[in-house]
Amino acid sequence: MSFLDLAKKRYSCRAYSDRKVEKEKLELILEAGRVAPTAKNLQPQRLIVVQEKEGFEKISKAANIYNAPLAIIVCADKNTAWVRPFDQKQVEDIDASIVTDHMMLEAAELGLDSVWICYFKPDVIRAEFGLPDNLVPVNILAIGYGSGEPKSPARFDEARKPLSETVFFERLR
Repeated sequence: MSFLDLAKKRYSCRAYSDRKVEKEKLELILEAGRVAPTAKNLQPQRLIVVQEKEGFEKISKAANIYNAPLAIIVCADKNTAWVRPFDQKQVEDIDASIVTDHMMLEAAELGLDSVWICYFKPDVIRAEFGLPDNLVPVNILAIGYGSGEPKSPARFDEARKPLSETVFFERLR
């Protein structure tokens, strides 16, 4: 499958079966996150893998993960992340997002569905999982076998703006 076909196959799944994600698939997903590029290769990502009832109860206080059998809380270490020297922009959120994207696409390649969740209460995640001050919870990636009908790859023809509205050559407009 081409990369573009894979990217179009992936969709935000909000209904999962109770089928567990196989250990081998989880390991490949985590490996995809491990090899993701990060600024200056500092690798500030810290991943909390949740597969058990106790962890899901903690997450449920902060977010809806749609009964997915696997969740990865993607955090970033502020003390490790690169800082752009010109404006002091710390890029831990960017690095964590790249890691998430790699894991999400690997899940799709393995026949799994996922949803990237940013709508969560970070203070609750921080408290429930005992995160130190230097760790920022950036997002939650819910993964599993979807129980609904997958979205059609053709949806991008209607749901996405044409390139002419988002891409500019040499200057903005």
